[in-house]
Parts: sequence; structure tokens; C-alpha cells
Amino acid sequence: MKVKGLRWMILTMVAIATIVNYIDRNALAVMWPGISEDLGLDNNDYANIIMLFMVSYALGQALFGKIFDMLGTRAGFILAIVVWSVSVALHAFARGVVSLGIFRFIMGFGEAGNWPGATKSNAEWFPIKERALAQGIFNSGAALGAVISAPLIAYLYLLMGWQATFIVIASFGFIWVVPWYILYKAAPDSHPWLSDEEREYILKGQKAPSQDESTGDDVAAPTWMEMLQYRQTWGVVLSRFCLDPVWWLFLSWLPIYLADQFGFNVKEIGMFAWIPYVGAAAGSLFGGWLSGRLISSGKSVNFSRRFAITLGGVIMFPCLLLTAYAGDPLVAVLLIACILFGFQCAIGNIQTLPSDYFDGKSVGSLAGLSGAAAVVGVIITTKLVPMIATVSYAPVFMFAALLVPLSVLSVWLISGPVKPAGKL
Repeated sequence: MKVKGLRWMILTMVAIATIVNYIDRNALAVMWPGISEDLGLDNNDYANIIMLFMVSYALGQALFGKIFDMLGTRAGFILAIVVWSVSVALHAFARGVVSLGIFRFIMGFGEAGNWPGATKSNAEWFPIKERALAQGIFNSGAALGAVISAPLIAYLYLLMGWQATFIVIASFGFIWVVPWYILYKAAPDSHPWLSDEEREYILKGQKAPSQDESTGDDVAAPTWMEMLQYRQTWGVVLSRFCLDPVWWLFLSWLPIYLADQFGFNVKEIGMFAWIPYVGAAAGSLFGGWLSGRLISSGKSVNFSRRFAITLGGVIMFPCLLLTAYAGDPLVAVLLIACILFGFQCAIGNIQTLPSDYFDGKSVGSLAGLSGAAAVVGVIITTKLVPMIATVSYAPVFMFAALLVPLSVLSVWLISGPVKPAGKL
């Protein structure tokens, strides 16, 4: 049996896993007003729980990068989603900050595998000119999951309470494993369902185009420690360290921000909190399309990736400053939608850089390493939010705005030209 367009089916499964990932992840924030009341917790407890999640998430990013490189994409995804789905179900049995923190810690480790796994899968299954679009479609799964999660979780919460809601959403991951196990039989070089035409298109398209002025050396496949000797590694790591906190600021704190700033309850959070992620989904698709369109029109990978990343930064910076002074909830969420549009336009191309720089044997490792650095930035930001948002959230948005140019400059000044790194 041969399946036409198999690479897009693989990508669809990864995107669906990401939707499930974000439904599971956002459930705590959306239901926090009710959970905190039942368990006698406050926003400082919430920040500490998020901190435990992020510490585990950082460890998971780094370790799952290696796990995917060693076990392969098929087994790596199954392991990741089973771990996080089990932990989501355990949330239903939380009785206080300690048990909730433990379950969140396990969940963070499992959920972290989704990102290095997706980057590795896209590097394996897509030619260079389609990788940013593939990454954008994958990232749109994160945005779509965030869009779906707020009203879905609010509805389930009002229908059956928070404990039963965690049990229901945990089942989504276990259901996903079945079609993934059937569909992902092997990598594209040996998958029995892949047509010869599509196989040739994928494998030939993974060679660097001549306009990128490649050194002519083989693409590097360094070990974890050897990667740190490359400027490209540091550029990606620092870029994500600065930029990812912008996304997580809204992912972790948007429902709390709406509750604190505008007095929203769980039902009102469900009505408003999904709007910004529509902008994120659009930005994911646009950023990936733009980069691929520029490459197809004859522009170099270097120009195309940098242009899309810079455009995303140009959109984010003023919108973050304006959000600091938003006095109406609708204005605030629309500005945040623009911020997340710009973020996804940039991050999808940044996440593609590991496959532009290094061989597929180590793409997962760099994706995991940069993801771990991103989480360290998020941990710092998460701890700062309750400290600097004592009167209003304006200082938080201003701080986030300062991170944007630092991320863009890391790509321009530290990474160097976007082309295969070559051998040391």
C-alpha cells in the first residue's frame, strides 16, 4: 500500500498531539479560580506549581532531545504522550499544593518531548523549503489547542467539576497513540507506505540549495557537548531563552490576568481567553508560508528565515507596550492576539534553524537543548511576574517587550548566516 502525501499525514498527527498537549496544559490555568478555592491555594502557590512544571519541562526538553535521537520519532512520541497523559489523570486526585506540584512535575517532563520530537520529525519528513511551513502547521496546533482549551475546559468544568475534567482530557492522549503507532512505521528512507516519488522529493530536498553558499562540507552531526563549540548553537539557544517567555507569559498568566485585572470568573475566562490564540494560529501558518514562499521565489534560506523572524519581532514589540496600558478587556485580548501572531511568525522559523544548521542525527538534541534554555528563561519570568505585578501588569508587558529585540539580535549577530554548519 502506498499513501499519497504521507508526510502531511505524519505532520497532522504531530499537530494533533500538540493540540492535546495544550488542552492538557491549559486546564490548570483555566480552572484555577475553582481549584484554588476548593484546595485553599493562592497565586503564589500557582507560581510555585508552574515553577515545578517548568523545571521538569527544561529537563524533559534536553533529555527527550537525546531520547528522540536514540529511539527514533515513533517510540519517542509514544513515550512522551503516555507519560504526560498519566500525569494529567493524576491531577484529579490532588489534595493540595504538594500533590498538585508533583503531578505537574511529571506532566512537564512528558509534555516537553513534543517539541524536540516535532522538530526532528519535520527535519526527517520535509525538504528544506517546506520545513518552516511544517513547523508553522505544528505550532498552529499549539495555538489551536489553546483556542479550544479555554471554552472546552470551562464547559467541562461547569458540567462535571475539575476532577472529572482532568480524567476526560487525559484520555485524549491515549486515544492518539493508536493511529500514531499504525501510521508511523519508519522514517521516510524506509517507510513501506511512502511512494518512490515522494521519498525522492523529501530526501533530495534535504540538501542545502546552492544559493546558501554552503561550505561544501558535510553537514555537522555533533554530540551534545560538541554542539556548544558552534556559534549557531548559542544563537539558537539565546534567541529562545529571550523569546519563549513572551509566549509562556500569556499561556500561564492570561486567565489569571483576566481574573485579576478585569474580575473575570471561569465562565468569562472561557469566553475571552481563546481569542489571542486565533492570532497565534494565523501567525504560525503565515510565518511558515512566508519563509517557504521566499525560498521558492529564489531568496536564500538565510534571508528568508531572518526576514520572517525579524518581522515577527517588529509586530510584537509595539503591541506589548500598548498592552501595558490597555484598560478594556476586548482591546487587551486583541492586542495580545497581535503579539502572539508575531511570536509564532518568529518562533516557527527559529525552531527550524536546528535542521538548517545540523544533520538529522542531532537535530533533536539541539532542539531539546534550545528548548531547555527557553524554559530557563520562562522560569525566571514566571517567578518575576508575581513580584513585579503587585499593582498592575504593565511592568510585566514592558519587560517582555525588552526581550523581543534581544532574541532577534541573537539570530542576526550570534548565529551567523543560516546555512549548514559544516564540520569542526
